[in-house]
Amino acid sequence: MTTFDDILEEAGKFGRCQKRIFILLCMVSMPWAGVYVGIVFQGFTPDHWCRDPAVVERREACGWNLAESRRLTLPLDNSSGQQSSCEQYEVDWNATELTCDKQELEDLSRTPTISCKHGWEYDYEGRRSFVTEFDLVCSDAWLVDMFQATLNVGFLVGSIAIGYLADRFGRKMSFLISNLLNGVAGILVAVAPNYISLLVFRTLYGFGVKGGWVAGYVLITEIVGVEFRRTVGVIYQMFFSIGILILPLLAYYITDWRWLQVVITIPYILFLSYYWFIPESPRWLLSQNQNSKAVKITEDIAKENKMTLSKNIETLKDDNADSTTASFMDLIRTPNMRKHTFILSYNWFTSAVVYQGLIMRLGILGGNVYIDFLISGLVEFPAAFLILFTIERIGRRLPFATANFVAGVSCFITAFIPDSMFWFKTAVACIGRLGITMTFEMVVFVNTELYPTFVRNLGVSVCSTLCDVGGIVAPFLLYRLAVIWLELPLIIFGFLAFLAGGLVLLLPETRGVPLPDTIDDIEFPEKAKEKIGLKNQQMVNLLPNYQNTASNKDWATV
Repeated sequence: MTTFDDILEEAGKFGRCQKRIFILLCMVSMPWAGVYVGIVFQGFTPDHWCRDPAVVERREACGWNLAESRRLTLPLDNSSGQQSSCEQYEVDWNATELTCDKQELEDLSRTPTISCKHGWEYDYEGRRSFVTEFDLVCSDAWLVDMFQATLNVGFLVGSIAIGYLADRFGRKMSFLISNLLNGVAGILVAVAPNYISLLVFRTLYGFGVKGGWVAGYVLITEIVGVEFRRTVGVIYQMFFSIGILILPLLAYYITDWRWLQVVITIPYILFLSYYWFIPESPRWLLSQNQNSKAVKITEDIAKENKMTLSKNIETLKDDNADSTTASFMDLIRTPNMRKHTFILSYNWFTSAVVYQGLIMRLGILGGNVYIDFLISGLVEFPAAFLILFTIERIGRRLPFATANFVAGVSCFITAFIPDSMFWFKTAVACIGRLGITMTFEMVVFVNTELYPTFVRNLGVSVCSTLCDVGGIVAPFLLYRLAVIWLELPLIIFGFLAFLAGGLVLLLPETRGVPLPDTIDDIEFPEKAKEKIGLKNQQMVNLLPNYQNTASNKDWATV
């Protein structure tokens, strides 16, 4: 019995049709960057201080500068020695004879202090983030963490739900439903009247964004030949890095967080047009015993690729899948599936915590956030090329583990480099960003290679829920621990990455291995090897142009 990989031998493994679909789906990764880490700009917290209306009025009338007026309002913070951002002197300036003569300004150092009564002023002229709009500072600063946490709650629920829909009703349908939800929820975020509604709409936004991205990833990896899987998988994610580079440019020129939200959302509305441009996955159709539809789509692929199918293709069936309905129990029922699920889930968690943590850290370091973000984004491109260079020469497992170790070491070292060695500290931090980017990009396609067809989308979605749990934890871990010591989060990041690297070494190698069709292919790789050998002999007789692409050497590494 032949599989879809055999069909692709004649239809074309990465022809014009697959390239067109691939380019279209790669576009999906770019706006996801804005959704995923847009908090750096949309939730930027500028320098702020208590606002006193009487002092503001006198400053404008007398032409004082900010430093002179702030001296009348702000006490010194005992811990930092700087002027407080959250307290002001308890003085009723309307009841005093405040003149424009600076020499008459009294010493207020012994005056009692209180929390800000009239809101805050921000050193953010001409710009607006949701922090400045809703005054999410001081005692309400933790609410900023909720902006990112609720997004990841949406990711968590949505990836499971849409992953199930993708395995039950198809990759294409779940992809389109996700983008419809993204368009509606994204606009609702942009027009949210208050912060509570903003968090609700942000959760809905997350529900569709990640599930649709994963469905697109699985679709493109299922319609190309085995030797092209890793390339399309890595490049698909590399477009996320392109989105990372575009985001600071958009944020620099779009000064209002609401309009930035609209710009990030528009592509999702445009993606609905893909209904006419991308097909359903023939591999999924075969796993659901919808053979006639699979053959029709395969014929269309071959036609666009200017290839000719043998007549035997029309009678192909795929009865390898041991169930047409995926369930969570399939992921943990057997020993190897259970091991894969645990290790991959932990790596998703670590990748999210460390990756998001290092990016959000840029917003609290005090430098030029636009330039810092752009430089850190450029570091991600070598990650994609390193993956493409190593995974077919060395394999998946060793580069995957090494990337985790590099990220962990870099985080540890960065934490103890003094601020006076700025450029050295920046360089080491960038190496850590490179390592965790490699990890994040590799966990996605390794995840798809370690699950059989009928449960693949659900498997990726379930494992990646730990990524969402990591995303929920990351802002609290970063912002709250940084209050204690700015570098403390890096110590935690380093420990997590080291453990993840050790666990990766327990996974099987998947270099050159055809995508598994059944759970038995995972649990009994030697039997799968024998099945591939028998299938190859059958294919030599069935398809005159067939060439064996899965060697026994590849299977020996499993």
